[in-house]
Amino acid sequence: MTNSINVNQDEIAKFEKVAQFWWDLEGDFKPLHQINPIRRQFIIQHAQDLFDKKVIDVGCGGGILAESLAKLGAKVTGIDMGDEPLNVAKLHALESGINVEYLKSTAEQHAAENSAQYDIVTCMEMLEHVPDPASVIAACAKMVKPKGFVFFSTLNKTTKAYLLAILAAEKILKIVPDGTHEHDKFIRPSTLIGWAESHELKCLDAAGIHYNPITENHKLIDSLDVNYILCCQKVNE
Repeated sequence: MTNSINVNQDEIAKFEKVAQFWWDLEGDFKPLHQINPIRRQFIIQHAQDLFDKKVIDVGCGGGILAESLAKLGAKVTGIDMGDEPLNVAKLHALESGINVEYLKSTAEQHAAENSAQYDIVTCMEMLEHVPDPASVIAACAKMVKPKGFVFFSTLNKTTKAYLLAILAAEKILKIVPDGTHEHDKFIRPSTLIGWAESHELKCLDAAGIHYNPITENHKLIDSLDVNYILCCQKVNE
C-alpha cells in the first residue's frame, strides 16, 4: 500500500483467501446472501425503478449485490481491489447470463475519471475495511449525479456491535471467518452522516439491518446499534 492508494492489503488478502466461497449459499458469505434482499429492498424503496439506471457498486466483492441490481434492469459497474473476488464475480455473471462490468479500481481512482456519471452509488460493508473511509465517501459523492442516490452500509461502533458481529458471529458461532472485522474500524452513524454531508450528500433515511444467526431471520429495523444502512441524495445542482 502507498499513501496515495486507499487500500489495506491485509484486508484485501482476507477476501482473496475465501473468494472461492463467495457464491456458496452455505459458506462464509451466507449472511451476505441472506441480507442482500433487504439491502436491495431498501435501495428500491428510495431509488424506485432501477431499469436503465447507471449504478456502481463500490467494493463489489464477488458481485452478490451487483448481480441482483442488474437483474432489475440496471446498468451495473462493480469495482473492487481484490483480483480473486473480481474473477469470481466475472465468472458467475458469465454463467448466469447477467451483464455486469467489473473493474479493478479504488473508489478514488474511478471517481477521478467518472465524475457525476451514476444515478445510484452503493457501498456496502466496505467502509470498515479501508484505511480512510471518509475518502471513499468523498469519491462516492463525486461519482453520483445531482439528485442521485448513494447508499452506505457498515457497522456501528458500539459494544453491542462488538458482541454480535465479532464475538458471536466470528468467535463463537463461526458464521463468518475469524478476523473479518475489527471493532476500532466500525463507524458511528453520526460520523458517517457528517462525512456525507460535507460532500453535499443529504441523509434521507437510515435503518438497522437485523440478522439473527440462530433463526436466520433478517429484516430492517429502527435501531442502528449494529449493522445499519443509509440512503443519501446528492443535493447540489
